[in-house]
Amino acid sequence: MAVGIFDSGLGGLTVLDAVARRLPEVEFTYLGDNANAPYGVRDADAIYELTVAGVQRLFDEGCKLVILACNTASAAALRRMQEGWIPTDKRVLGVFVPLIEALTERRWGDNSPPREVAVNCVALFATPATVRSRAFQRELSFRAVGVDVEAQACGGLVDAIEEGDMILAEALVRSHVDALKRKMPEPQAAMLGCTHYPLLQETFQEALGPDVRVFSQADVVAESLADYLARRPEMAGEGGSTKFLTTGDPRKVSGQATQFLRREIRFEKA
Repeated sequence: MAVGIFDSGLGGLTVLDAVARRLPEVEFTYLGDNANAPYGVRDADAIYELTVAGVQRLFDEGCKLVILACNTASAAALRRMQEGWIPTDKRVLGVFVPLIEALTERRWGDNSPPREVAVNCVALFATPATVRSRAFQRELSFRAVGVDVEAQACGGLVDAIEEGDMILAEALVRSHVDALKRKMPEPQAAMLGCTHYPLLQETFQEALGPDVRVFSQADVVAESLADYLARRPEMAGEGGSTKFLTTGDPRKVSGQATQFLRREIRFEKA
């Protein structure tokens, strides 16, 4: 039994890398739906259907707990899955709630009423589908009051990162930050609402300026998962190894993933 990590492509590897370092005794199975990536340009129904298929594949692998390491899937599909699809003996968790909890300084599962927080102006950088879902704003409203969120859809950024064109990716970051600042000149904090974006966190920070606190997901999710498994140890097995599955071409995806994480990664066909 392993903990499943699902993503539309390679971005979830940033989450996997962080959780595997934080929890070396836990076995993980990673599934990238590379054949259908990117999700960020798809409509909500298509994202839901693809996410359900991916999570079911991980359930079939023996995973009782699956992390949606894809903000687009978390935003567009998770609530609908939780309301009527996920079996009672399984759990599926998303990656953007831990990010919001870090911003609002609340623990996972804190169901107290929303309250005022120190940050009032927040920039959100995410895929077009995540921005359209308004899931960040909805989840934030459950936990905080008086927070203004300005969202910037970062078209083209995921494609540039997956293709390894970091010069283009850095240029796109600066362009999207400029567009955000025209709408919100002085954000206090920025949420990187895509698991690809930690690879460009320094570029985001430079473009936003030193006074803006940038929240990235990988380490935040790792701490949240460690806390969750401490309370629910039955949801994870032991072993410490990782299996990599893809719906795409394993040879091509392995090469891209190796470049992405700068260490050898070998995918198998899902």
